[in-house]
Amino acid sequence: MKDNATFRAEFRAAHIPRWYVGYAHLALTVALSVGLIVWSVLQLEAVTWAEWMTVPLAFVYANIAEYLGHRYVMHVPRRGLRSIYVRHSKQHHRFFTDQHMPFEHHQDYKVTLFPLLLVVFFFGVFGAPVWFALQWLFSDNVAWLFVLVAVAYFLNYELFHFAFHCRTDSWVMKIPGIKKVMALHQQHHRPELMSRYNFNITYPIGDWLFGTYHREPTTATEQNHD
Repeated sequence: MKDNATFRAEFRAAHIPRWYVGYAHLALTVALSVGLIVWSVLQLEAVTWAEWMTVPLAFVYANIAEYLGHRYVMHVPRRGLRSIYVRHSKQHHRFFTDQHMPFEHHQDYKVTLFPLLLVVFFFGVFGAPVWFALQWLFSDNVAWLFVLVAVAYFLNYELFHFAFHCRTDSWVMKIPGIKKVMALHQQHHRPELMSRYNFNITYPIGDWLFGTYHREPTTATEQNHD
């Protein structure tokens, strides 16, 4: 098997065009997400206490969707969705191993941030049908609160995942709690563990519920081996 440095060099040459600017990809992800969140807030009118219950319920739904999508699509080849599996299990996990987690430069962001295909998949499968159902069954407020939470959760996911692949001497690692959550993701990047444990990138609710939570007793995986 190729060593990490060789794989990274060959992957960049084959899959990351020279015109790609990681900073722009990250900025666009944040800008579009914040724009949708603000738009959703502006659609709300006289929200009742019962409608506000959409927020915690939508949060749990988003967490389980994150877990199921990661475990059963990103790590299992499915007919019609194999490109998602290849990009994640065969590329992302080879590019970033538990021994080589950090980015080297901004073009490496392409291997971590969601491409349009995955955004469409997750919002199309887990988002749009629920929005229409909630609007029909309950109210516009409930539907828009769901959108607000879903997009905020997506942005949270992207920023967490991005942070986990920053260097351990980055200012990002000084944020309280980041290193502890990062340790779970770093353990997920171990080849022998990646298809078995720690499928939640953000909060390990799904991992706790489905028995796939795994935390090693030592802090060795929290170190930067680059």
